[in-house]
Amino acid sequence: MDKLYDVIIIGGGPAGYTAALYSARAGLSTLVLEKMAVGGQMALTGDIDNYPGFEQGIDGFTLGMKMQQSAERFGAKTEYDEVVSVDFTEKIKKIKAVMGEYEAKTVIIATGANPKKLGLENEDALTGMGIHYCAHCDGRFYKDKTVAVVGGGNSAVSDALYLSNLAKKVYLIHRRDTLKATQVYKAPLEKAENIEFLWNTALTSVIFDQKVIGAEIKNLKSNQTNGLALDGVFISIGRKPASELFDGVLNLDEYGYIVADETTKTNIDGVYAIGDVRTKPLRQVVTAVGDGATAVHFAEEHIHNF
Repeated sequence: MDKLYDVIIIGGGPAGYTAALYSARAGLSTLVLEKMAVGGQMALTGDIDNYPGFEQGIDGFTLGMKMQQSAERFGAKTEYDEVVSVDFTEKIKKIKAVMGEYEAKTVIIATGANPKKLGLENEDALTGMGIHYCAHCDGRFYKDKTVAVVGGGNSAVSDALYLSNLAKKVYLIHRRDTLKATQVYKAPLEKAENIEFLWNTALTSVIFDQKVIGAEIKNLKSNQTNGLALDGVFISIGRKPASELFDGVLNLDEYGYIVADETTKTNIDGVYAIGDVRTKPLRQVVTAVGDGATAVHFAEEHIHNF
């Protein structure tokens, strides 16, 4: 390590590269540490129709590359390296990664959150090919088709209602006999005639023949297994923030999200949390990029007083 950066950003998704753009454009020395590939979870999305400025939509991988190029145009650097530990106890923040060690005046954490998976045998291989985790991202592919939503919380019910406006039929598969979702969803669910509840039921496998054609479901009370004809499956059983590195270092909420309000400030001066990894009511690309800009605003203040 022979350079002290003004800003190091951990994570190369939309939040991370927006922060990198604003930071580099402000003349700050900026480094993005990304362990795998640019774009984060966004890169797994086929088409994004709800990000302003792309009237025909844009695929997540391309959008991620454009964000990286925008930041690097102003001098931001990217290192593909996996962070293994951090030390935020001193004024200068230290980051240890597989390939080396890095130091910075400020650190912006943009590690994101990953959807929880069911653990199906072919789940990873079929992600984006009939198995999805974001109804608002991929629901449009299922207009006038039959889909299933797995889950029983607010996100699952919200996804089912959204899909009911597109799909011909929506099955809501839940392991219990009542929803965990709040009462605000009761009236809309009653009005949605094309949503059918499958209570006390687990989806145990997906049937695939060049495309998803169905699923096997199991009634958890009778243990009876049946086939269900489907065109797609949306899994909505929660998300897990990628915050393990910061457990015991930063304040986390009960779900593991880094506690940071709209200022993106954490409990440690000079450390900020942005995007899906922080506590927030809505996790979308547009909210992630807003966080990135906000964090740099406060990072600049911190560096000015360094």
